[in-house]
Amino acid sequence: MSKARLMQGNEACAEGALAAGVKFYAGYPITPSTEIAEIMAEKLPLIGGTFIQMEDEIGSMAAIIGASLTGAKALTATSGPGFSLKQENLGFAIATEVPCVLVNVQRAGPSTGLPTSPAQADVMQARWGTHGDHPIIALCPSSVQECYELTVKAFNFAEEFRQPVIMLMDEVVGHLREKVVLPESVEIVGRKKPSVSPDEYIPYENNESRIPAMANFGDGYRYHVTGLTHGENGLPTGKPAVAEKYLERLMRKLDPYLDRIQRYEEILLEDAELIVVAYGGPARSALEAVHAARSEGLNVGFFRPITIWPFPQDALERYADRRFLVPEMNSGQLVGEIERVVGRRQVERFNRIDGELITPDQILTRIQEVMIHV
Repeated sequence: MSKARLMQGNEACAEGALAAGVKFYAGYPITPSTEIAEIMAEKLPLIGGTFIQMEDEIGSMAAIIGASLTGAKALTATSGPGFSLKQENLGFAIATEVPCVLVNVQRAGPSTGLPTSPAQADVMQARWGTHGDHPIIALCPSSVQECYELTVKAFNFAEEFRQPVIMLMDEVVGHLREKVVLPESVEIVGRKKPSVSPDEYIPYENNESRIPAMANFGDGYRYHVTGLTHGENGLPTGKPAVAEKYLERLMRKLDPYLDRIQRYEEILLEDAELIVVAYGGPARSALEAVHAARSEGLNVGFFRPITIWPFPQDALERYADRRFLVPEMNSGQLVGEIERVVGRRQVERFNRIDGELITPDQILTRIQEVMIHV
């Protein structure tokens, strides 16, 4: 039977990883994500898994890539400065299509910033922090229950699509405590294994699904793994035609699966003249403000992207004739994507960067101001 527990967001994330089958964790302590490492250190050895505290965040990301290549489901967790250090090896994992999950419990920056205060400072870093054109999946929970459920989903996406997946949390959600219902079982997805002999195996095959089968190191399949642009056989190439074919598949590999990957929440949108778009911790304040505005007779709705990347632009585009208010704990990051989809003139920004959560009353006041001109 399902079990209900009072749980912190970081704890729920760790429990979700364990339920999804994680067997390897490498990381370096950093506020406000450290509880995830602590729980992994305690629980992984009890189930035959491995925990290792690395010398830094660069090594941590490298270690989970190596573990994943052997077939282990692998996890690391960090916050803003550590997320920056992981970017080069995150790019390596993207280029080599190595499944893994990276949790970023965001805090304020730049640099050391406000280490124990909430922010949504890494939204664009999650999309473009590593160099080059590349796909990425980033999931953003707004509740402790979602910390559990989306971590399971992150591992499933990583394995199914041979893709690093980012859990983009924030300090509010990471340290929030609330009731979580742990299911008796969860859906677990494994990576597609090769069905051919080692001699016939093509490690980066450009097949119909766009997702090549992945052999584990140690299972008798020998292939080359490199961050250099490579052909289907994994060997480096400088040939323009081969490079273009590889990069085109890499960039478009998720396109056929967007309906499964992109998740969002829509509330009270049918007659909404103003739509509040919010994610993560501030989404909780935003939804309360929307209900308060409705009680005042204001036609306001709520849209919450759960999959931040790939951004669910088709869903939002349906409402392009409305006005939008975007509250964020940064100076304006995801709002640029929303303006790209619906037009800058349609969008009002509301930002807080002092290390405090945006409150429902603050959003309600801003709703009232905007609705005067709608």
